Amino acid sequence: MTTAMQELLSILDLERLEHNLYRGRSPQAGWQRVFGGQVIGQALVAAQRTVEAERHVHSLHCYFMRPGDPSVPIIYEVDRIRDGGSFTTRRVVAIQHGHAIFSLEASFQAEEEGLEHQIDGPTDVPEPETLKSQTELIEMMGDNVPEAIRKFWARERPLEIKPVVLEHYTTRKKLPPQQRVWVRTSGDVPDDRALQAAILAYLSDMTLLDTSTFAHGRTGFDPDLMMASLDHAMWFHRPHKLDDWLLYSQDSPNAIGARGFTRGFLYGRDGRLIASVAQEGLVRVKTQPKK
Repeated sequence: MTTAMQELLSILDLERLEHNLYRGRSPQAGWQRVFGGQVIGQALVAAQRTVEAERHVHSLHCYFMRPGDPSVPIIYEVDRIRDGGSFTTRRVVAIQHGHAIFSLEASFQAEEEGLEHQIDGPTDVPEPETLKSQTELIEMMGDNVPEAIRKFWARERPLEIKPVVLEHYTTRKKLPPQQRVWVRTSGDVPDDRALQAAILAYLSDMTLLDTSTFAHGRTGFDPDLMMASLDHAMWFHRPHKLDDWLLYSQDSPNAIGARGFTRGFLYGRDGRLIASVAQEGLVRVKTQPKK
């Protein structure tokens, strides 16, 4: 298990301060703001700590209000909105410097039999073993990968990502606003369904908003783009042990008003649809101030 993976498991193990009150920390990796997936995962853990063990998250909806400060802890306050006969609802507010920076509402349900179907996932995707890791891509492509992307790919992270198409990162051509990446954790995940859901929520924020820039010949690494998640919704369809690669298929149906809208579908290696994601984010082109 990598150091980064050990750190992820550690930061998801929140400290209980008081009834409905938890504290989380951020890895000291030199980022200017907290990664959005981290706040989603930690907030979900806080909510899970107040829910009966036999009820599992099936959906979450959240808003990002302020950038998180990685140098100070984040306080998570849980509101036990409802404990019903079939569903449990929780609201979590993340607080730093006396202000709310993020909110999450999540719904939980016990296992229940019912109608079941899914739309088939992509079938024309190469297996992850045939693709190169981001570290291998840096070695192979050298200066053909922009410097900002090389620095990001070279960082140790708790996730391994293998892009299916590299053209998004190596050209300024306008391309269809869609991408597929294989993703997996860089270490074993404990056999704990609640923790697996939190890690799935963590990784769901990775690479997603970038998809909205491809139709404009850009990437999220462009220095004149200001990008940040605004909201994030996720539906958990089937449990998954996260012991193998997941295919993250993404598209962006729309961009307008300095906002990009993206969707994502996470499939297991066996083609089962594990989770669906929708996100809108700020995608603002910076302009030079008038003299």
